[in-house]
Amino acid sequence: MSSEPATLASVETPCLILDADRMDRNIARLRAHLAPLGVTLRPHLKTGKSVEVAQRLMDGPEGPATVSTLKEAEQFADAGVRDLIYAVGIPPDKLPRVLALRARGVDIAVVLDTVEQAQAVAAASRAAGTAIPALIEIDCDGHRSGVLPGDRDALLAIGRALVEGGELRGVMTHAGGSYAARTPDELRRYAEVERKSVVDAATTLKDAGLPCPVVSVGSTPTAHFATDLTGVTEVRAGVFVFFDLVMHGIGVCAIDDIALSVLGTVIGFQKEKGWILIDAGWMAMSRDRGTARQPVDQGYGMVCAPDGTPYPDLILADANQEHGIITVRPGSDGTLPPLAIGDRVRVLPNHACSTGAQHPAYHVVHGADPAIAATWSRFGGW
Repeated sequence: MSSEPATLASVETPCLILDADRMDRNIARLRAHLAPLGVTLRPHLKTGKSVEVAQRLMDGPEGPATVSTLKEAEQFADAGVRDLIYAVGIPPDKLPRVLALRARGVDIAVVLDTVEQAQAVAAASRAAGTAIPALIEIDCDGHRSGVLPGDRDALLAIGRALVEGGELRGVMTHAGGSYAARTPDELRRYAEVERKSVVDAATTLKDAGLPCPVVSVGSTPTAHFATDLTGVTEVRAGVFVFFDLVMHGIGVCAIDDIALSVLGTVIGFQKEKGWILIDAGWMAMSRDRGTARQPVDQGYGMVCAPDGTPYPDLILADANQEHGIITVRPGSDGTLPPLAIGDRVRVLPNHACSTGAQHPAYHVVHGADPAIAATWSRFGGW
């Protein structure tokens, strides 16, 4: 085995590359935006799924943070994180794992939006002799789940069922509809709707004599475009740590803010078709085609030189399991670069979370330096 330090020219491909300089800049940008708005950043760790990344995201080693799986909660608890929200609706059969985490000293709160879930949380709390904290999810934009902010009866029924043994910690929402926005004005409107929805729901609970200390909002687009967070206590966001082509298409980041890429090697050509083949297919990039719904379709990703500089109008247009097909963007004036067998390219992903999930580790670089400065493990599972 060679003792030479690994570089972008020698590491085995396909593999996941993380530009730590861009990542740090992304984190600093959101913190600077939120600082004057008087809220806590509770970063979502689902994008990174890595202790090393989490340590750079959080206020301190114990959190606060957000997770999307109990596997994440357990892994980060092993690393010392103690303040967590499990931000996916809780089914009764997962409550024993929540209680096990709480028995370890982890203050993990769950999320729910039905009376049935609240009753299950209250019953499990009574049986265990310890109150499980929960937040009521609010539907601010029809994107996914939650209670409508104006549904007073549902809010009070859930809150009252929960406090019969559990703990009503507050309300939370996720403005997933903001992913359809395309202008700064639209993003600011989504952010205000998000804010008002949870603040109104919190007011309903408090006016009825129910506790609501936490008022939590969060999506990467609204986090960056919110201008008034009056009544909100915390912001959750996740993909901002790396950004991706979907966020670029929304208008949240520039191409040179995207910190994550997949390194691939040229393995063949179909010159009559205008194809360059690489060893990074959808198993390396994921099947996510989020930019297909945006004005600029990036295929499976934007193709860059090894130093991270994009080739003009070059995309990973199609993908098989282990083959990626690079072409010039249809309708453009771009030309194929003079790549040879064995040359390497980096592909920026549509969705950092799903592309990251295809890989066991990050190969960390700093800017255009080809040296692999570190390797950070990442995990998956539920």
